[in-house]
Amino acid sequence: MIKDEDVHFHETDPKVPNWAETNYFGFYNAEAKLNVGVYGLFRPNLGIVGSTICINSKMANAPWEADFVDLQSSLPIPKDLADYQLDNGLSVKCTRPNMDWTIRYDDGHGTTIDVDYRSIMEPFDIQDPAMDPMKAKALAEADKAGHFAWGTAYNGHFDQTGHVKGMVTVRGKPYPIDCISTMDHSWGPRPERGAPNMSWLHAHFSKDLAIHVIFGFDPLKNGTDLTLTHGYVVENGEVFGLKEGRGKTIRKIERYADLVELVLVDKNDREWRLKGKGLNTFPWQCWPNMVAFNVLAEWECNGQTGYGEIMDFFEAPQLSALNANKETRRLVGVTDFPYA
Repeated sequence: MIKDEDVHFHETDPKVPNWAETNYFGFYNAEAKLNVGVYGLFRPNLGIVGSTICINSKMANAPWEADFVDLQSSLPIPKDLADYQLDNGLSVKCTRPNMDWTIRYDDGHGTTIDVDYRSIMEPFDIQDPAMDPMKAKALAEADKAGHFAWGTAYNGHFDQTGHVKGMVTVRGKPYPIDCISTMDHSWGPRPERGAPNMSWLHAHFSKDLAIHVIFGFDPLKNGTDLTLTHGYVVENGEVFGLKEGRGKTIRKIERYADLVELVLVDKNDREWRLKGKGLNTFPWQCWPNMVAFNVLAEWECNGQTGYGEIMDFFEAPQLSALNANKETRRLVGVTDFPYA
């Protein structure tokens, strides 16, 4: 169970230099197809922070093709994760422990963020079997493979859905923000190589209905088949952990999700069928060696239309190996490789 003190930095093992804490706030203007990501990766044992501010409404296949990016990896670390300011112009303050935040950013050149996040649910702890049926199942079966924690990076982790409202300005052009979206916070050792592949996605239909899911996938099969690791439905403020789930992702441009179909079953045995369509593309370089193929998607579920991000994580060494394998197979005349 997540406690109030989890909003602050956690105690670290000083012998583990790659220990990290993260928080991520994503939000959007669906009409403009504008997707915004505010991320901090804090390494207390090294005394540095990596922070990325990404704003995109386009079919971008390189960071500089987006509306705006600010990627900085070695900022001085603040004293408290609950209330901090970074040298890149970002300030984040938690106004109610693990529930509400204010997010501000000013690059000094006309791009600003001024939004408030207000949760519509308690934090969803993926390590709590009372909350997460997938964790309970893994413990019951003594299935270590089922303890998906993104290597060790999610040794502590929660996801949470909330209401984000305010304004984003991109080089003087304002975009109002008023959406339901999902944030997360994690802590644990986080090496820069060796993380499993992950699809982190969500669909928000209203304050009364949102769905968040984490899937695993096989990169050798183009990440087409999705396997449930954790997730929830939040309906009228009540959280229903997911106990079963599967999905299919069709990728047309690079590894960005173009079409996604999901079948999910919550703890009350209710089935949820969703279809998502990618509206834009952006290669989010969240930290060295990692690329998240990010899209803002439009979702359909039971006649309702919603929006939310799809992030498909691949490591750069893995991508280079996959591309090398593709080229090798092409040279020897084999054409049935997965990345055509």
